[in-house]
Amino acid sequence: MPSVLRVFTFSLAFSLLGTLAGVYVPAGLFLPLSILELVMLVSAFLLRRRKAVSYAFLYIFTFISGITLYPIVAHYLATTGANTVILAFATTTTVFTGLAIYATKSKRNFSFLGGFLMAALLALVAISIFNIFWPLNSTAMLVYSFIGVMVFSGYILFDFSRMKHYGVSPEDVPLMALSLYLDFINLFLSILRIFGILPKND
Repeated sequence: MPSVLRVFTFSLAFSLLGTLAGVYVPAGLFLPLSILELVMLVSAFLLRRRKAVSYAFLYIFTFISGITLYPIVAHYLATTGANTVILAFATTTTVFTGLAIYATKSKRNFSFLGGFLMAALLALVAISIFNIFWPLNSTAMLVYSFIGVMVFSGYILFDFSRMKHYGVSPEDVPLMALSLYLDFINLFLSILRIFGILPKND
């Protein structure tokens, strides 16, 4: 587990570098990079049993992910201010750390959540696709974001419990770090949306 957490921390650092680099990326490149990110993500999980996820793959993916996060972060910086982004990141870090400690200290095995979480994740993906064509209003988006917080909080419990009870082989460290990275980033985005919407509803 310490190896996974170390690699996860490096992944966040690469993502931060990507977000900072996003300032210099032409607007026309964000869509191709987002498509590349999606292709890499699908490939990583489809090929996981063949040990296809290397450290180089992980760090390249998280750097690209950081670049594609830039427009989202920039939007909230411009519309709600830096305090919203900082508060969302601090809240995400606190929630992630608290759930990680709970999952590793608890005697309960949260692996049973896997099937439910996958179904909920697919539902979130379907709603996000729906939102592209028929945008949700602020109330519906708030509900969607709260569900996202619950789902990715569940994934944090699931992933840390899985590491505790079943261990992680050296070959699986990059893939496990990728899972934690996705948990963290998606939790951050859900919380950021909530903090971005709530002031408008006050």
